Amino acid sequence: MTQIQLTVNGRPMAGQAEGRTLLVDFLRRELGLTGTHVGCDTSQCGACTVHVNGLSMKSCSVFAQECDGAEITTIEGMANADGSLGVIQQAFQDCHGLQCGFCTPGMVMSTAVLLRDNPDPSEAEIRSHLEGNFCRCTGYHNIVRAVAAAAAQLSARPLAAE
Repeated sequence: MTQIQLTVNGRPMAGQAEGRTLLVDFLRRELGLTGTHVGCDTSQCGACTVHVNGLSMKSCSVFAQECDGAEITTIEGMANADGSLGVIQQAFQDCHGLQCGFCTPGMVMSTAVLLRDNPDPSEAEIRSHLEGNFCRCTGYHNIVRAVAAAAAQLSARPLAAE
């Protein structure tokens, strides 16, 4: 077991992990942050997407020990300081961009990086950016609408967590 220290959602956190422990399992089991979902265990679905040092990353594809000292943002870190839904999360709710909700954390995390890097994406750019995130329920139309709505709302203010 190795001691791992991270900054998660702006707070210092630490825990122990074996060398084979994936970041997604460390976040869920060791740190109790269960908003990051385990979907496919093959880095195909994107449900486990988090930000590692500002980069969008599928947390089932990286070992926790590789992230020692990193700054991590999870879906829990996307909420406003008062605990209310952040702009992107609220847009997903308002535009019905979720159904069962299983893919939603990964979709929100990927959206945050897209909108940070491209504050006014076209529909084609949104669809292209979300290619690594699978939704088995919605058909993507409302997800794309939610991303566009979040972009419009964020054009005047920065992301809460970034």
